[in-house]
Amino acid sequence: MVHDLVMSGTPANELIIAANMDAPVSVAVPGGEVAVFSRGSPDKTTPNEDCAAVLSVHDTMTVLAVADGLGGSREGKEASETVVRTLSETLAQATADRSSPRSAILNGLERANQEILMRGTGSATTVVVAAIAGDFLRVYHVGDSGLLQFGQRGRLIHQTVAHSPVGFAQAGGMLSEEEALFHEERHFVSNTLGNAQMSIEVGPALRLKRRDTVVLASDGLLDNLRLEEIIERTRAGRLAACAERLQSTACYRMATPESAQPSKADDLTFVLYRRTA
Repeated sequence: MVHDLVMSGTPANELIIAANMDAPVSVAVPGGEVAVFSRGSPDKTTPNEDCAAVLSVHDTMTVLAVADGLGGSREGKEASETVVRTLSETLAQATADRSSPRSAILNGLERANQEILMRGTGSATTVVVAAIAGDFLRVYHVGDSGLLQFGQRGRLIHQTVAHSPVGFAQAGGMLSEEEALFHEERHFVSNTLGNAQMSIEVGPALRLKRRDTVVLASDGLLDNLRLEEIIERTRAGRLAACAERLQSTACYRMATPESAQPSKADDLTFVLYRRTA
């Protein structure tokens, strides 16, 4: 179903578009559980420019996505919506003809990029996609929407690197996490859909253990909580309660800036997944 305007598909196929949720929603998926939250920035009256998707492929794979339309570009919402809708369409076709989900994801992102470019409005979006099948996870991403994978005890297994000067500097050890969070250029993104030079980073196949948690998020979460804060709030306990803790902390930070805490008013979207089987 599509939240905030349109409904389609089954409970395991959800598009979250222009949503202003009051609380996270839970979605049942094969072998695991999912919680989703999306809400517009508290400092603006224009629509939420983030979108999210929870999609079922071949009845054995779950594909999760978060797209963050660039607020500095025109039609950011339309760009992020184009990405999740196109992914939904190409993955539905892959299910119908039993073709490769990997090809469907890559083709969906390429097609979305071309559609955004053809509009000629300068709109752009970032996206992160997780394809989960049994005990394996593969990540695809463009821009600074990010993914974390960690175990029940909080051990970080995988973290995407933001496609931005600050993200690359942090990954290279030139900036600490704290310096990156407060850097004045942390919002500059060097790779987006809506760019003729767009490139898709495809991550390695990652093993998912039982009770591992995966977080996909726009920078509304990643710019308001430190890595250890995200992990501590989501590594254990009911997933719905974990999502509520993330929402509460991020929204509080946006509304109540403090000099010692990261704070950036922005659209907030995240998808949590936990393997239970």
